[in-house]
Amino acid sequence: MKRTQKLVTWGIVILVVLVVLLMLVSNLRRSSRVVLPDTNTSAEGGGDLPAEGGALTVVEVTPETVQAAIETLHRSEAYSRTVTVEYLWTGGSGTIELSTAVSAPWTRVDRTLPDGQVRHSITDGETTFIWYNGESEVYTGPAGAISADAEETIPTYEDVLALSPERIVQADYRVVSDVRCIYAETAEDAWGYTQRYWVSVDTGLLVVAERLQKGETVYRMAALEADQTAPPAETFTLPDGTDLLHR
Repeated sequence: MKRTQKLVTWGIVILVVLVVLLMLVSNLRRSSRVVLPDTNTSAEGGGDLPAEGGALTVVEVTPETVQAAIETLHRSEAYSRTVTVEYLWTGGSGTIELSTAVSAPWTRVDRTLPDGQVRHSITDGETTFIWYNGESEVYTGPAGAISADAEETIPTYEDVLALSPERIVQADYRVVSDVRCIYAETAEDAWGYTQRYWVSVDTGLLVVAERLQKGETVYRMAALEADQTAPPAETFTLPDGTDLLHR
């Protein structure tokens, strides 16, 4: 009888251990994104960055490793946000605001032009639809260079990944208006341009970017807030009633 009780007891212990091990393995497999410490100052050289799911991922954010760190991020597949783009030149500047809605694979961009017209575009990277104001006439054609990012006139974190590693001269992690970011900066090129990027670790989206020429800012974009609620279907409905999400 005592032997049977011991066997039952050991059986329970082994079962509990197996369950705990399975939970730990599951948590480790879910750890796919870098999460940065909650700090309001930049940190040179990176540090220990706890990953989602409770596991600990050690990521040293330096010019040599920043691309690997950014490569772990994934852009949200559904979100809406307002992007502000500012162009600066000697004696003046110009600002445009874009309303962007994404429901993968579709991206819609509404841009108010200087003459007051509103340019609407929807693209999935293969086909692009463009129309103005409340008009019913829609241009339809191959996306070509009319990509979603080109429509927003913004760079993306993929641009950071495409850089030659030797061009990156500074990288760290920092917080911009409570948005936790990975930061990267390039060396000045032959034309005197320097690029700066802030990529959100929570959404995988580029939230701030700057282009400088000889130390003077000539381009700046900011989109610090993003609503990750899926946009309604009518957002991706053409003037003739075609529902692109469900066609």
